[in-house]
Amino acid sequence: MSEFKNVTVVREANVYFNGGVTSRTVVFPDGTKKTLGIAHPGEYEFGTGAAEVMEILAGELDVKLPGKDGWLHIVGGESFEVPANSKFTMKVLALTDYCCSFLG
Repeated sequence: MSEFKNVTVVREANVYFNGGVTSRTVVFPDGTKKTLGIAHPGEYEFGTGAAEVMEILAGELDVKLPGKDGWLHIVGGESFEVPANSKFTMKVLALTDYCCSFLG
């Protein structure tokens, strides 16, 4: 899906790691949320409350998911899931455009 219709966009940006990762929150009529963001090259550790799916729209990164051995290489067009109440690390290798869907 290349566009979202009938949504609310929160005007204030989510800024992490001194601007290394930024996003905007999109709220759907049913109350579900997604964030649309950009990650600059670097290494970032995130904590999750809700489970989420990270769709990589463009770019390239390696991700270390909780409970998994080693790193998973992800490029534009691929996605990965992160369980609730966990931490994961991304090594962003090239400017990355992403869509994060919160699952609960």
